Amino acid sequence: MTAAAARAIAGSLAPEPALDRPDLLAEPVAAALRALPAEQAADCLVAAIDPELADTAAFCAAYGSPLEASANCVVVAGARSGERRYAACVVLATTRADVNTVVRRRLDVRKASFAPMDEAVALTGMAYGGITPFGAPADWPVLVDTAVLATPAVVVGSGVRASKLLVPGAVLGELPGAEATEGLGR
Repeated sequence: MTAAAARAIAGSLAPEPALDRPDLLAEPVAAALRALPAEQAADCLVAAIDPELADTAAFCAAYGSPLEASANCVVVAGARSGERRYAACVVLATTRADVNTVVRRRLDVRKASFAPMDEAVALTGMAYGGITPFGAPADWPVLVDTAVLATPAVVVGSGVRASKLLVPGAVLGELPGAEATEGLGR
């Protein structure tokens, strides 16, 4: 990520190389960052925040980070023939995930909905409000809206509420299980 791209989304944050601050990351997130190729990992930054301001709108208002440079990761679940299926879905904060059409079809379920908070937290090993595609369970598809992939730099969760990751949008498309998904964000 270029320094200019990082500055454009950082607002008043003080980002640092993410791998230098594992204390600001959930363990599955730190492991996912360590597994990236070195040049991609070097482009991933982390910044400490007030955990009370982890929700996107509050975060953007407090730190001056543009809403259009924030991406949200939601866990969606559905069932088919008694089998529960999940996906991590990443969309820009200015949009909403098309759960009822795009995600439902991809999961091949009759009905898809946001996973309950306690279920999402238990399955990801991340804090609610900090769930991120980095470190999502290996058997889940990670659906990434193409608009996120085209964004030079985005702010996403770090697995904990006390920090945020600043990453090139394209890096999200390189994560294990990642699928570029046109029209996921509406």
